[in-house]
Amino acid sequence: MTATAPAAPGAAPDGAAEHPAAPGSSPWQLARRELRRRPAVRVSLAVVLLFVLMAVAAPWLSALGGWSPEEFDKSAVDPYLGGLPLGDLGGISPEHWLGVEPVTGRDLFARVVHGAQVSLTIAFAATAVVVVAGTAAGIAAGYFGGRTDAVLSRLMDLTMSFPSLIFMIALLSVAKDVDRIVLMTAVIGLFGWPGIARVVRGQTLSLKHREYVDAARVGGAGPWRILTREVLPGVAGPVIAYTTLLVPGMISTEAALSYLGVGVRPPTPSWGQMIAESVAFYETDPMYFVIPSTFLFLAVLAFTLLGDALRDILDPRGGRT
Repeated sequence: MTATAPAAPGAAPDGAAEHPAAPGSSPWQLARRELRRRPAVRVSLAVVLLFVLMAVAAPWLSALGGWSPEEFDKSAVDPYLGGLPLGDLGGISPEHWLGVEPVTGRDLFARVVHGAQVSLTIAFAATAVVVVAGTAAGIAAGYFGGRTDAVLSRLMDLTMSFPSLIFMIALLSVAKDVDRIVLMTAVIGLFGWPGIARVVRGQTLSLKHREYVDAARVGGAGPWRILTREVLPGVAGPVIAYTTLLVPGMISTEAALSYLGVGVRPPTPSWGQMIAESVAFYETDPMYFVIPSTFLFLAVLAFTLLGDALRDILDPRGGRT
């Protein structure tokens, strides 16, 4: 029989990532190194950064275009044709770079960039709520076990069993004089944390009895120090990957709620709201439907591709299950 040579220390096990991390590499260092090798992902990252920059600079961009998102331009629409934009392609012109909204004449460029600000603000804030709550619950359930694990696991099951979209619609419909962005962030975050909590719980269960964790426990380290110094860095990779994949779902959820009329309210612009309003004009002014839909599609696609790449890099085993 031929003896099998023992694996070299530090060698990656079967099924691990193709390019194992160098000793001491943080998840971010590993991600940067791998992302440089993938042209398609670099394009997705550039699109994501472009959308983030557009959201941050929305007031300046709309001022550069010369119109605010709530400003009417009646001279850009034809009152004898039901308020349809004057000119080709929905009224695209040097004055209105992406055309105008039918009937009101509001500038689509200003509304799209401000809609990006609303959509990404809600998506990022809701993702932050989900990640913080889910990570904390998952680590606590996995590390402490026993009654803590039982209570948190049943709470995860209970939250996931709710018909979340119906509950969101009902709650947002009855809430009147409330900041819609804050309310949507809280409602979306309320139903989103169990998924990441389960991922983190499973990772924590596999880490809690590792040698370095046992060594810290024997050395007198308390639970808080062990969780923050030993366990949390070990689950950072899957959490980062899961976080990036959460963002496109949050963008879509915000757009869906606004499309159904229970999200942000006019005159605050939102991509979902603009798509809902454009349905009545998609035959006579298709550009009004195409423009916000294209921005929504590109944002979701870019975040999804970036998230898939980060999952493959930082959590290769989780990506195969």
